Amino acid sequence: MKFLVLQHLSVEHPGVLRDFWNGAGIGWDAVELDEGEAIPSNLGDYDALVAMGGPMDVWEEDEHPWLKAEKAAIRDWVVEQEKPFLGICLGHQLLAEAIGGTVGRMTIPEVGISRISCTAAARQDAIMSHLPAEFESLQWHGAEVKTLPSGAEVLATNQYSAVQAFRWKSNAYGFQYHVELTETTVSDWADIPAYKASLERVMGAAACPRLDREAAVKLQEFNDAARKLNDGFVDLAARQFA
Repeated sequence: MKFLVLQHLSVEHPGVLRDFWNGAGIGWDAVELDEGEAIPSNLGDYDALVAMGGPMDVWEEDEHPWLKAEKAAIRDWVVEQEKPFLGICLGHQLLAEAIGGTVGRMTIPEVGISRISCTAAARQDAIMSHLPAEFESLQWHGAEVKTLPSGAEVLATNQYSAVQAFRWKSNAYGFQYHVELTETTVSDWADIPAYKASLERVMGAAACPRLDREAAVKLQEFNDAARKLNDGFVDLAARQFA
């Protein structure tokens, strides 16, 4: 199998998911959209599409014109081709907007480690059913899905953002929280001015070292959950690949 990854910032890569893919012999290519790289015109070589996070918002098409092409590609991939899609943070929001939902700014960004609850629908889901009913994960976002696309189901929620995860039909998944953490994720992201500002707005000055320590303590737990999520998504892609 082979995956295509849409990136919007060099440090927002698939993280630990790369290790899982490499270990399973899954090939993958990355397109760095913020640096002017174009989405391949023919996506037929790929079995799954993955969209990562980024500091821009889905509505900032004037500042980032490539967002229009990205949304169109996601819409075609998910709706017309009905192929497997995984979106994380911005990728989650792009999926929602591309197929008919809406995304808007939060009153207060959700940044830090927070608890997430699975919905009843998650208990029957091919991916989410492998996760605990409640778990913790890293959050770093100032926008959220406000309304779901028609045909979507909420799979996870919390007190800060109602749509922490959703599935559209059986082939597309969006996750607002971050599953891809490595040991350098927090420090890498804190070097981005927009991310540092949202972090300090929520957690106070000099918050990075504290969040870095908190994430390090829970990294194995986060990575175990990421592996379960990844295994479910790879199984989904493999069924189509077969």
